[in-house]
Amino acid sequence: MRSLIRSGVALVAAAALGAGLVLAGSAVGSDKGNGNGLGGRPATADQIYQDGVKDYGVCRGTDPVCYHDWGNGWQEGEQKRILIWSRTAGPRHAHLGAPLGPGLNPPLNADNVAQAALKTWAEERGIAVDYTEDLASFSRLNNYQAVVFLSSNRDTLDDTAQTNLLQYVRRGGGFVGIHNAFGAEYHWPWYEGLLGGTNFYDHAPHRDGTIETIDGDDVSTSFMPSEWAFKDEWYNLEPYPSYVNVLLEVDEATSLNGRDSGHPGHGAEHPISWCHYYDGGKAWLTTLGHDPAAWTDAAMVNDDLFKQHVVEGLESAMGIKPFCAG
Repeated sequence: MRSLIRSGVALVAAAALGAGLVLAGSAVGSDKGNGNGLGGRPATADQIYQDGVKDYGVCRGTDPVCYHDWGNGWQEGEQKRILIWSRTAGPRHAHLGAPLGPGLNPPLNADNVAQAALKTWAEERGIAVDYTEDLASFSRLNNYQAVVFLSSNRDTLDDTAQTNLLQYVRRGGGFVGIHNAFGAEYHWPWYEGLLGGTNFYDHAPHRDGTIETIDGDDVSTSFMPSEWAFKDEWYNLEPYPSYVNVLLEVDEATSLNGRDSGHPGHGAEHPISWCHYYDGGKAWLTTLGHDPAAWTDAAMVNDDLFKQHVVEGLESAMGIKPFCAG
């Protein structure tokens, strides 16, 4: 079932607002659902704690009231610049290749195909790119309009780096999370909120699937057909994303786990890409990107749609194009 997302919901920390404040929410399972919530009906702060939605203590949702225009978004005439972060502290995806050397912009190996591809795609749009897996170089984030977590998993950040990311986002920075950026920082609730109130739980085997374009008005989806084929790991998520604008879902018939145990899947509403405002910043997120062929010239069905999806989403998070405006 397609959940046509059109709401502009912002959730502000209930503890800060008081239990009697009325908030708007939207629910999974409604035709106009937008993650969890109460199907668009008003809710008191007390009810928030009963609907399965976590409180991350921040302003979040699809309403730009949650955005801080404090200098980290791109301004006309400014150099466009991003940082790609691909440090892994757990299993490393094949598209990342061998770990990178120390420092900023170390030489890329032949198997660092995702880093190389994203760098090339951004540079084709006039965006300067720095990349690193060195915690000592995860600094000066205010030099960038977006920070991209490219399958950077498990405890990818130390305490200092966590603070740097939090302060960057709160200043209006753009965050882009790709594939196994879900599967990171499980012990840091703020990061789970940044991902949309969710994180990776498990997945079915890498397999062909049918993607449904849910919000065809966003810049990262406006060029897509209503349905298109793609091959990926279809991530199961826990908790289910909340207060986000769902961009893409995978058809239930092609995403079934085919297992007797593990996460049961998300049925007719299985999100794979979404966007939202979070704690002052912008976050554009996709669970797609597992297959190395998506990052190379190897033949892969609809890899051109994946590429444009990522690059347009990146530019929207940077502030170059309208953000989460479907």
